[in-house]
Amino acid sequence: MISYGIMTTISISNIHRYTFTVAMGYLTLCHITRIYIFGYGIDNSIFSGPLMMATQKITTLAFQIHDGIGIKAEELTKEQNELVLKRRPSLLEYLSYQLNFLTVLAGPCSNYKDYIAFIEGRHVQMKLLEVNWKRWDCDRFPDPSPVGAVLHKLCIALVWLIVSIILSKSFPVTYLVDDQFISEFSFLSKLGFLYLVVQALKAKHYFAWTLVDAIHNAAGYGFSGVDEKGNFHWDLLTNLNIMNIEMATSFKMYIENWNIHTIAWLKRVCYNRVPQYRTALTFLLSAFWHGVYPGYYFTFITGIFMTLAGRIIRKNFRHCFISPKPLKISYDIATWLVTQLSVCYTVAPFVLLTVESTVKFYK
Repeated sequence: MISYGIMTTISISNIHRYTFTVAMGYLTLCHITRIYIFGYGIDNSIFSGPLMMATQKITTLAFQIHDGIGIKAEELTKEQNELVLKRRPSLLEYLSYQLNFLTVLAGPCSNYKDYIAFIEGRHVQMKLLEVNWKRWDCDRFPDPSPVGAVLHKLCIALVWLIVSIILSKSFPVTYLVDDQFISEFSFLSKLGFLYLVVQALKAKHYFAWTLVDAIHNAAGYGFSGVDEKGNFHWDLLTNLNIMNIEMATSFKMYIENWNIHTIAWLKRVCYNRVPQYRTALTFLLSAFWHGVYPGYYFTFITGIFMTLAGRIIRKNFRHCFISPKPLKISYDIATWLVTQLSVCYTVAPFVLLTVESTVKFYK
């Protein structure tokens, strides 16, 4: 409600700055409370998780209002022009967008335009017009069914739920800093165990985000358009691409396919707007948004260097391995292995949380 007051009273030139400061400041206070009330070193996100999603939606809305009313169209990028809002939302529209039951707990953060179009019953038509539906039938819009997409995603969610249960019991993250594990396992065994620990953690997210996607589709939300073959797609709110994650051959490719809507939010409010040090500031904002545990900062600061190193290596060496084909395949296998292990190395502190556990793990 404080953020809505800012959106309706503050000058349009500062609406995004004030809203961002207040929303992120409030979220940070809640993160601090989460640690000192619920216990340091315990991954408890009972209330901070929904507040993290609310912060994304609040700031996204403020930036889109600022772009639509306060900046000329020619000064914006193509993506920014597509998402701008020419008026401030009413209180009912604002609360509906923030608190709708589909996204209030686990997200993802959908664009205000898409959400309002869905609520007003013109979501499908809007997406079909974007891809020039006229070449099929200019007088009649189809009514695409989400049943196939929902069943497909529910099956995927079920598979990853089973994988998560099996791997989580066999490869607990706490074992990474267990004295017996550290002293008795060989270095290669530790790497293999670390990879399986991270796979177990990813499986939990694969299940949750795929289930969330299916729920949106079941409600009729998530239609993203039609391809050239006339196939309808329901991936507007898809938050990850599992195949691209598991087959990623670069740190950049991995990140871009993980938590897609949060990555899009970070780009819109930070990466595309800051004049310099874009990568570093974006990673730091992501850490700040996640919370105040030291492990988050170990992960995202390491991620800065991993990303920059990946860019340099790709720029200077990839062209040497494009041909012949066996050399290219060998290069892809090597970069896949390095990418997967570097991600494991980077994200381990994210789940270990504390400085003590992180330092012990890295030693």
